[in-house]
Amino acid sequence: MCGICGYYSFRKEISSKNILEMNKSIRHRGPDDEGFWLFDGVVGKSFSGVDSTQKIKEAFPVLEEEKSKIALGFRRLSILDLSEKGHQPMLSDHEKISLTFNGEIYNFKKLRKELEDLDHTFKSHSDTEVILRSYEEWGTEMFAKFDGMFAIALIDLEKNKLLLARDRVGLKPLFYYKNQDTILWASEIKSLLKHEFLTPEINWQGVYTNFLFQTTLAPETCFKDVFSLEPASFINIDLNNFKTEKEFYWKFPPTNQNISEDEAAIKIDQLLSESVQKQLFADVPVASMMSGGIDSTLITAKSKPYKNDINAFTIAYPFSEDEVKNAALVADKFDVLHHIKKVSDEEILSQLKENIQHFEEPYSSLEVLMNAAEYAKSFGFKVVLSGNGADELFAGYSHSLKLNRWLSMKNFNFIRNFIFTNDDFSLKVKNYFSQDSLFDFFRQSQVGMKPLQAKSVFKKEIYNQINSDLKQFHLSETYNYNGLFEYDMKYSLSSHHVFRDDLSAMKYGVEFRYPYLSNDLIDYVSSLPEKFRFNGTQNKPLLRKVGQKYLPSEVLKMPKRGFSFPLAYFIKKEKNMQDFIVENLESLKKRNFFNSEVIDEWWKNQKDEYDYVKIWQLVTFELWYQKYFEEQ
Repeated sequence: MCGICGYYSFRKEISSKNILEMNKSIRHRGPDDEGFWLFDGVVGKSFSGVDSTQKIKEAFPVLEEEKSKIALGFRRLSILDLSEKGHQPMLSDHEKISLTFNGEIYNFKKLRKELEDLDHTFKSHSDTEVILRSYEEWGTEMFAKFDGMFAIALIDLEKNKLLLARDRVGLKPLFYYKNQDTILWASEIKSLLKHEFLTPEINWQGVYTNFLFQTTLAPETCFKDVFSLEPASFINIDLNNFKTEKEFYWKFPPTNQNISEDEAAIKIDQLLSESVQKQLFADVPVASMMSGGIDSTLITAKSKPYKNDINAFTIAYPFSEDEVKNAALVADKFDVLHHIKKVSDEEILSQLKENIQHFEEPYSSLEVLMNAAEYAKSFGFKVVLSGNGADELFAGYSHSLKLNRWLSMKNFNFIRNFIFTNDDFSLKVKNYFSQDSLFDFFRQSQVGMKPLQAKSVFKKEIYNQINSDLKQFHLSETYNYNGLFEYDMKYSLSSHHVFRDDLSAMKYGVEFRYPYLSNDLIDYVSSLPEKFRFNGTQNKPLLRKVGQKYLPSEVLKMPKRGFSFPLAYFIKKEKNMQDFIVENLESLKKRNFFNSEVIDEWWKNQKDEYDYVKIWQLVTFELWYQKYFEEQ
């Protein structure tokens, strides 16, 4: 687990101060080591950095002022092969291929054996070297072979190309900026903003989707001309003519109808066990994060046979009493050492601004994952198993249970044309009957602003810059659960949850892993008949069937809840929070981006939790703007 960054200046050599500043800005992602590789158009050279290990400094000079066309930067969080042999950027034997890599390849031992049988030799025990040898053997076909999470930047001087690649569901982030002269890339946007060629500008299209979906839909970001590389894709840049091509290397498999539900549950049980076993492998301590629901408690239960000393921890916050109780039940049943961290109101307030601004876009809730990562680090855990991904894979969200009703009600969407009043109830009804596509149905479930609300709050001259139909983000649009599954996987999981997971965990140098999101499990579950995965009356029916074998009934019966601090409760209860909001709303109104009278109306008339979310989205926009446009 690491952080990577780099650039290619097509027309001229530029100063190494760019890569030094880019790498410094993501130090939190890898405090154990750093490294650089620079190419001036003729010769490539490796360098150490201020934070490099002593052995690396002895092997390579510390990078100071250099000129180059290509630069690779690397921050290391040592998880596998803790020796200097896992150092990056990693070069091929003839030094024509240079690689930086963020993530973990869980099947690297199997791939290593294949490569050894093909006469490849290895100098380390790292998965990074397996990627390097895989590229030498299979080229870009290697991406489809990797089971894990990864963001990769690779320079091939023999073929004169640069490759940027991301894992199949986007567990590891990779952002890039490209103009006619330069391409920049990094694990976090804040690294890109340190480059001399990039001056941050607001991408209002990205802000609009952020307000509607709780996150900016990939490949857009909230920064103009800064993009998120889409999951399961890679881009190939020709170093000679700067031509860029994007390819996708994976898609969901076809449905397999020749199987029974009981057989499917048995196979899922087996595949999940195999995934847990692979992801427990590390050369550092590993823990399981339990929220008390089915997803994370099942991961903990399945970890125990493979790692007898597995620890588990739970984050407690207001109204999470049932989750904490259920997590303790599972820990007791499987004799797992269980730690409980209570997050107080005061703790949330003390870290509020810093934590919000660490995210690189506005946000719609109070995140406690950073508290979880900080707590894990305090116990010495560098690797944490997470239950994230189960909701998307197994139809766990409440909106999936509303799908059949919407499919029947959308036939009456013409009703919206006969609603002429503008009271709250009328607007809600009009919004409901404005869901013409499955994409609209998915958007409706995401808690953020509704389209009419967003339109009302933006200044007219800003809103006119936005393409509000969003058809470029539509997927297959099949009117069934499989269509909703695609949106959940791409926009709920990849653009939202794991992106926030990565930023939260890596702020404290912790790696989250996701056993539900192994290649084999995703391929198998997504190929099952829809009737097994979705019944319209109960969330996660297949996973519940598996969980019955392991979990107490209290866990199986617990209703689905999100993993975040209760925002509405906190705003209503805390005077300091109310003052914080008013201060930032007043600052925001002066910027002339949004309609002040609408902001005031929203703040004065909060009736349900969704009204608090709208306000919070505006507050976090203001904090985002302060951080990335005024403090740079």
